[in-house]
Amino acid sequence: MIHGIGTDLCDIRRIEATVGRQGDRFAERVLGDAELAIWRQRSSRWPARGMRYLATRFSAKEAFSKAIGLGMRMPMSWKLCEVLNDRSGKPYIALHDPLKSWFEAQGLSAHVTVTDEADYAASFVVVEKQTP
Repeated sequence: MIHGIGTDLCDIRRIEATVGRQGDRFAERVLGDAELAIWRQRSSRWPARGMRYLATRFSAKEAFSKAIGLGMRMPMSWKLCEVLNDRSGKPYIALHDPLKSWFEAQGLSAHVTVTDEADYAASFVVVEKQTP
């Protein structure tokens, strides 16, 4: 059964402005280790693609925090929630402790989709609760 739904729309220009002011510190605060490596690789080849990647991850984490009903308070935090892609390109949420333990103890699973177009990034997350 559905536990929660979250969606978020992010203005990529706002992310660009933040990175312009803070440099890599913003990405380092928001992205997990695997995401950060991907962001750096994409940004070095094509900076606009790197900004879109950062914006979609920011948006997906906002949507996930809404879907689990915690917002941005513990155990939810930016770096404990990563939005990665499987070999086919499908995005998925990878969690790290203590968020992972909390999520699993609740019997939850998540589905995520992300998209970007010109100036905006959007995401949608559905969190399901396993029924006994």
